[in-house]
Amino acid sequence: MDGVHAELTRVLREHAGRLTACLIRTLGDFSAAEDVMQDAVETALRRWPTDGIPDHPDAWLLTTARRRGIDLLRREAGHRAKLARLRWPVPGEPDDRLKLIFTCCHPALPVPAQVALTLRTVCGLTTGQIAAAFLVPEATVGQRITRAKRKITDAGIPYRIPPDAELPERLNQVLAVVYLLFNEGYLTSGGGRPHARDLVDDARWLAESLAWLMPRRPEILGLLALIRLHQARTAARFDDGRLVLLRDQDRGRWDHDAVGEAVRLIERAAAMRRPGPYQLQAAIVACHAEAPTWDDTDWTQILVLYDMLLSMTRTPVVRLHRAIALRYVRGPQAALDELDPLAESLDGHHLYHATRAEFLRDLGRHREARTAGSRALALTGNPAQRVLLTDRLAWT
Repeated sequence: MDGVHAELTRVLREHAGRLTACLIRTLGDFSAAEDVMQDAVETALRRWPTDGIPDHPDAWLLTTARRRGIDLLRREAGHRAKLARLRWPVPGEPDDRLKLIFTCCHPALPVPAQVALTLRTVCGLTTGQIAAAFLVPEATVGQRITRAKRKITDAGIPYRIPPDAELPERLNQVLAVVYLLFNEGYLTSGGGRPHARDLVDDARWLAESLAWLMPRRPEILGLLALIRLHQARTAARFDDGRLVLLRDQDRGRWDHDAVGEAVRLIERAAAMRRPGPYQLQAAIVACHAEAPTWDDTDWTQILVLYDMLLSMTRTPVVRLHRAIALRYVRGPQAALDELDPLAESLDGHHLYHATRAEFLRDLGRHREARTAGSRALALTGNPAQRVLLTDRLAWT
């Protein structure tokens, strides 16, 4: 049964978006398309364990879903015209899947609903899998998806790629959802596991799909490079459940081939001469990934990149990360001076207090460092981060 689940998960990740998009285009209804897809998945779960996994499971799943779609269409007037359009998109016809991603990430929908709907319809995850990934009740995920689909119908949200005038803003929304998925997977916000590799894989798959569908959009390449660079360090990030900081990681365990591929993506994006925040973040991570050792890190270049990023995205979190780079260029006091004005806006952010504790410790202000470290510990539910912060408190 485990083999069936693994194969079905693979097929859904690779093909669910195209199939669902095709069905939505034909049936004109999110719920009907999802019902057809769900029926096909449930049929596979019943039949594959006894009949065996088909030689071409994606074709089997398509055929089963198509038959169900035909049954639904036969109940409608004008079904013959719709049946004629019920076909699998062929190479060179990527628009349906792209339309689906943009529809799921429409700004009229709340961000949690965008995430849930994207994972459900584009990646093929079940509501149970999504609930487990984000540590919320399955009923909550189901409600988000139902409300999102109802909103799409009631508000008349068009199932289309936005017109050119709207595309930059709408693409930003799509990339923001993919980035959110990646961040949650890379270091989970709570629960029993420090990271969720399946969410990182889904974020990478979505970024790769967007890059294939829209190869001349440099910010997509930047986000894909950023995800690949972080994935390249996965093997060295944890040690027996403990989070290993970048400066302490065994760089021999990094996937240097993946680093090289990501750097080439950054270079492709840079050649288009349309810089953006994801490209700059990827370039910053590349500086770390290409340094042979921690001491070889080019902090001056990283600080320059953060200055560029701050000019585009003036957020407290970017200023926080810039302060970390500043610490290695001008020292802990200069970095702390940059950090302290962020106290109000980042008081609920554990990384702010953890970073401040490090700067205070460097300056010999250990009592204040303990207070800041305790605040950081209280604000995170990630088990690996909690172990790290507890250890720091013990020797502060």
